[in-house]
Amino acid sequence: MRSDLAKNGLKKAPHRSLFKAMGYTDEELARPLVGVVNAKSEIVPGQIHLDLVAEAVKAGIRMAGGTPVEFPVIGVCDGIAMGHVGMKYSLASRELIADSIEVMAMAHPFDGLVMIPNCDKIIPGMLMAAGRLNLPTVVISGGPMLAGEYRGARADLNSVFEAVGALAAGKITQADLDELENVACPGCGSCAGMFTANTMNCLTEALGMGLPGNGTIPAVDARRLRLAKAAGMAVMELIRRDIRPRDILTEAAFLNALTVDMAIGGSTNTVLHLPAIAHEVGVAIDLNRINEISRRTPHLCHLRPAGPHHIQDLDAAGGIPAVMKILAAHGLLETTLPTVTGRNVAENLAAVRVRNEEVIRPFERPYHTEGGLAILFGSLAPDGAVVKQSGVDPAMLRFTGRARVFEGEEEAFEAIVGGKIVPGDVVVIRYEGPKGGPGMQEMLSPTSAIAGMGLGDKVALVTDGRFSGASWGASVGHVSPEAMEGGPIALVQEGDRIAIDIPGRRIDLLVDPAALERRRAAWRPPAPKIATGYLARYARMVRSANTGAVMA
Repeated sequence: MRSDLAKNGLKKAPHRSLFKAMGYTDEELARPLVGVVNAKSEIVPGQIHLDLVAEAVKAGIRMAGGTPVEFPVIGVCDGIAMGHVGMKYSLASRELIADSIEVMAMAHPFDGLVMIPNCDKIIPGMLMAAGRLNLPTVVISGGPMLAGEYRGARADLNSVFEAVGALAAGKITQADLDELENVACPGCGSCAGMFTANTMNCLTEALGMGLPGNGTIPAVDARRLRLAKAAGMAVMELIRRDIRPRDILTEAAFLNALTVDMAIGGSTNTVLHLPAIAHEVGVAIDLNRINEISRRTPHLCHLRPAGPHHIQDLDAAGGIPAVMKILAAHGLLETTLPTVTGRNVAENLAAVRVRNEEVIRPFERPYHTEGGLAILFGSLAPDGAVVKQSGVDPAMLRFTGRARVFEGEEEAFEAIVGGKIVPGDVVVIRYEGPKGGPGMQEMLSPTSAIAGMGLGDKVALVTDGRFSGASWGASVGHVSPEAMEGGPIALVQEGDRIAIDIPGRRIDLLVDPAALERRRAAWRPPAPKIATGYLARYARMVRSANTGAVMA
């Protein structure tokens, strides 16, 4: 056992004495030591209950003959960080999470790991660490939040963000907004929609790194605790059989995950996170490959923010296994791949069925004939940009408008809620990329304000920043190269024409090339927005969004 490095033999008597100072017995030390990586905190609703999940995981490990050893990691609540300087730290926290787990697992030689995330950057950070460390590992999330109820209809966090725009447009009253904010998020769990956290928890299943149900069983459902116990037992079987993340996280597994992503209409942030996880195991994901997968994969699930259903509905309809069953039946998944269940994909899906054909549509009757995401290329984004095409109004799939240029999110948000953005505009928000932000903050406030003010089918938004999984509409993000690197988005001027052609996978700045060259010659990068601390170091080391914003 790897843990023997710290507990066996004469020379390890001092090490054992430190274990015994914490109450560990000789019997416990004789067993495999399993690190339980717990993201529990009192600042993230998706993490507030993870102490209960961790206790269930530890019970499973003990039942299967192991000794659990719990340690924590940090985590940012994107919703609470949204719209102020805190959001600059969210994506950057992904690397800190991966690095801190690496430190703990290398300093203390565990035989295996169970990782307990729930929210946005914590999930990919943990998966990156799993790939890097290559110890037998199971990921078990805390589960999604249930939808709230507001005046007889369902509500969620995105409802509140959009209501801010509706209030600014005079469509609702302050009393309406006050009532909504008290009921939209009814309890613990990752926010109730196919937002980034739930997308990544679902794709953890598709990758083979989470047990079936990981992405959709609600946080408050007793099945979540039973699944956590099963995860604790599963890691012991992985240790016994020496099945490791790099046996599971193959190129074919990432292609499976991308295919599922297209079918469920997942967050645009997966275009950052899946390449970053793949990078840790030596797999490269070409953005053109994403378009190929999107073209051939129908959009089968229409969930919030763009659709009517919530994650609890997907769970009741059969969850991610039911989606995968349909895709596999049409030859879109590789089903011989190993998973943390100890069985391959085909074996996991053998007894699965779809229970609701409106929540999970048949292959022949999809919500859209193509997948949820599209990668756009063109003179404005030579290295690519991403849009959630399943959330775009049909009238905006092809759109040409005039640029309204803003040097940051806050300035753009004030213009939107101040009524300065009108139909036919393309809101350009730049210097919000990985280097320029720094940290590539999400743009949920402006996208929600556009929707709330009734401009979702009349106004586009383009940025080198990124979007929350709760964003929808004609919102094009991850424009690469970013403005801070002198990409074309840095050269856009007020009133320029921008053409977006989502079916054609194009985004172009309609300016004479000679004029652009004159602008380029005069361009100078602005001073860094943050010049000290972690984000200053991050900005110096981070690479472009089209690479997954990995560290150099």
